[in-house]
Amino acid sequence: MSQDVGREPGQDAQIEPLQVDTPHIIIVGLVLWAIALVATLAVPALHSGDRHWWPWAALSGLLLGALGLAYVRRGRGNASAA
Repeated sequence: MSQDVGREPGQDAQIEPLQVDTPHIIIVGLVLWAIALVATLAVPALHSGDRHWWPWAALSGLLLGALGLAYVRRGRGNASAA
């Protein structure tokens, strides 16, 4: 552990938070939920019987993701003011 050289025992290293492109990650999630919705609607076996709720789960993912994207783009979803 060469990073520990010169540091007092018991002294913690400062860990910087990662810079993440949050809107891009949310958009990727929205695309995946859209693919899931199309797949569940296109394949009858995926939305019949005990799986009748699967398209609703994908639609919920899309709606909540869109809400999260609007929240982040508005500027409230970052920790810069924290």
